[in-house]
Amino acid sequence: MSDWLDIAGWVGRAFSVLALWITASVSLFSAQTSANVDSASGLHLLVADEDSLPALRILLPGQLDSIHGIKVLFPEHVTVREQGRGAAEHLYLWRPGRQENGPAWRRLGQSLEYEMDLKGNVHLIARATLESDGVRYRFRFVNHSNINYDSVQAIWDPRLYQSVFRDVWLERTYVHRKEGFQLLAVDMPARLVMPLNKWLPCRYLDSYTWPVPPLNKRVVKEEGITYFNASRPVDEPFIATVSRDGKWVAATWTSAAGNVWTNPELTCQHADPETSLKAEGTASLEGKTFIFRGTLHRVLEKVRHERHDECRP
Repeated sequence: MSDWLDIAGWVGRAFSVLALWITASVSLFSAQTSANVDSASGLHLLVADEDSLPALRILLPGQLDSIHGIKVLFPEHVTVREQGRGAAEHLYLWRPGRQENGPAWRRLGQSLEYEMDLKGNVHLIARATLESDGVRYRFRFVNHSNINYDSVQAIWDPRLYQSVFRDVWLERTYVHRKEGFQLLAVDMPARLVMPLNKWLPCRYLDSYTWPVPPLNKRVVKEEGITYFNASRPVDEPFIATVSRDGKWVAATWTSAAGNVWTNPELTCQHADPETSLKAEGTASLEGKTFIFRGTLHRVLEKVRHERHDECRP
């Protein structure tokens, strides 16, 4: 009888441990996938759990189906250029679906964060923070190698094509030039009557700090993709899209970028920052996707406010 009691006790303790392990696992899974919600705006930020590699979903108030939100590859890739070399290389490249090497997410207040080791002995800490008017992105690099990098980029990729912002013909996608707000593709009115298979696939780019390409390089075709370059530069590094009903604006911004651009098929928004990374050193990149009810002019106010904050001692 005593032996049976001992066995029963052991089984009971084993089930208790198993139950605790399952509870802890469910809590971790929930912490990774449950949404951060901003109480003022109603925006939701959550991990896109259909993928193992880091991606986010941003939902507007009242959106319950995460598949129809804005998807952000976080990042799409990390690209570096070693000092003294002309060619760039990927330390990381995002892939869709279930992979074996996805990082563990953690929640820090209104932020979702993870860490990941990249190729070349570089460590990445990535954080997305939900704010009342959008999502702020921060990437911090720790270089454990003896290699100096003249350039490092972590390209976050907000894809609006499944959301109310989808804009394949670039009829609601704007930039700010010295004349004021203008359609990004104002130079290409013919796009509106082109067959879709003649318009896509393409990229539409507008210079900020980089020089505007000469006239004979404004339209370039490479590997089946047509690259259209605007004839006038932007004077602020952001790209903005108005929702179909005209009530919402999504705009992606960083404080410095060579250009801004989009792939219209995905209605993605790019204002890609760049920095250097010294051997055994650290570096950071930051930007934001504004999402709010309002007008384009409010975007400009928000961007200038961000610039003002950067200039504070």
